[in-house]
Amino acid sequence: MKNRKKHWYEYLWIASLIYLVLGFVNILFAWAGLICFFVPLMFAVVKGNKHYCNRYCGRGQLLEVLGNRLGLSRKKDIPAFVKSRWFRYGFLAFFLIMFVNMLFTTYLVSAGQSNMRAVVKVLWTIRFPWDFAYHGTVIAPWVAQFAFGFYSVMLTSTILGLLTMILFKPRSWCVYCPMGTMTQGICMLKHRGTRE
Repeated sequence: MKNRKKHWYEYLWIASLIYLVLGFVNILFAWAGLICFFVPLMFAVVKGNKHYCNRYCGRGQLLEVLGNRLGLSRKKDIPAFVKSRWFRYGFLAFFLIMFVNMLFTTYLVSAGQSNMRAVVKVLWTIRFPWDFAYHGTVIAPWVAQFAFGFYSVMLTSTILGLLTMILFKPRSWCVYCPMGTMTQGICMLKHRGTRE
C-alpha cells in the first residue's frame, strides 16, 4: 500500500502543543488561543459546515496522536449520556458561564476595581500561582488578566480532553467540545435558513 502524502494541516497538533508550552513561558501567548475560538465560528458561519473541527482542529489532532499513535487511549466507547443533546448543551452553557466570569474579572481589573491575579485556574476550581509566566511588561494589567483567564480555559479543556482520550476513544472530547457544539448549532441554523 502506498504511503499517503500528508497535508500541512495534519501537523496543526504541533501548534496546539506549542501553545500550551508558551503559556508556561509567558502568559501573554495565551491571547493566540483566540484563533481557536474565532476560526471555527467563521467556518460555521461562512461555509455552514464543521470543516474546521474535522480537519484543522489542533487539539483533536493532538488527542488523535496521543491516543492512537502513542497508544494512550483505552479506545472504549464514550457513555451515551455524554453524546446526548442535554449534556452537550449543558456543558456549553457551563463553559460559557465560566467564560463570561473570566471576562467580568478582566473588566474589574481594567476598571481598577480589582488587582490582577497571576493565577491559572484548572478545572475552574484549582488555583495555581502562575507568576513565573508573567514578567511585568508595559501593557495594561487587564491584558495579562485576560491571558491568565483564557489560558485557564484552554488548559482546563485540554485536561478534560486528555482524560476523556485516556478513558475512551482518542477524540471523545470532540463529542462534547463547546466549540464543536456551537459550530454544530450555527450550521443547523444556517441550513434551516436555506431550506425556508
